[in-house]
Amino acid sequence: MLHIHPGVDLQQVFDGAGPGETIRLAPGEYRAKTSISTPDLTIEGAGADKTRIVWGDYAKKPDELGREYNTFRTWTLAVCADGVTMRDLAVVNDALYPEEKGQEVALTVYADRFCMERCRLTSTQDTLFLGPLPKDLIERYEGFLPDMLRRDKFCAQHFSQCLIEGTVDFIFGCGEALFDECEIRSVYDVRGVGYAAAPAHPLEQTEGFRFKNCRFTAGPGVADGSVYLARPWRDYGLCVFENCAYGGHISPLGFDKWNDTDRDKTARFYETPPVPGRAPWTRRV
Repeated sequence: MLHIHPGVDLQQVFDGAGPGETIRLAPGEYRAKTSISTPDLTIEGAGADKTRIVWGDYAKKPDELGREYNTFRTWTLAVCADGVTMRDLAVVNDALYPEEKGQEVALTVYADRFCMERCRLTSTQDTLFLGPLPKDLIERYEGFLPDMLRRDKFCAQHFSQCLIEGTVDFIFGCGEALFDECEIRSVYDVRGVGYAAAPAHPLEQTEGFRFKNCRFTAGPGVADGSVYLARPWRDYGLCVFENCAYGGHISPLGFDKWNDTDRDKTARFYETPPVPGRAPWTRRV
């Protein structure tokens, strides 16, 4: 087991660890933009309120060539190796002001058998990206890590007793992700509307985002009825909401079809037990 303290080069630690190793991060803030490419690592903090990995990139930030970063380079932490487990820590993108800066990813997961327990993910717009990417984005090949271009990669992810907070589309992508007893917290956005999930699963994918026994809560200033549970980022986005509890900030309709699209005809959004007054195209299980 490796015991790490703030001030070390966290990227060097992750790169130097061997498969199956455990890395324990002491309390404190680790100001670093890092990625994980070693499989089967376990990374443990001292608690989500004590151990924090923090960075502040954003989509409209110019890079060294003057190009915008775009969404998929803004991550604070990117996990691109299978079998990684993370416990008792926070991953934060603290750029803020998404209405000016654009998307701000805290955690990117492009990996199978990923597990996160008792952690906190904090940002604003696009907090958590769950790979793989939609096919059309891969074809553009703009600003992605090399591992993210493997569209055929299977990615199952499990989040247990985590707090995930953001504003717009703050859980998005094509991963097959289970959120078990998590708190999904909407925070204030000056634009006045929020969306918790933005799935982009293709039609052939039969598992998507599953929120099981989760609580959907709101921070200060979030207006009643101003947040939707999900909207489809691509036509056949798939979400299941099972035995969840909703605060007053959730719109009675529950779901949005994504701007002027016809995705109300194709999106696969399920809710059990059924909630009266939901959008008529919501599916029942």
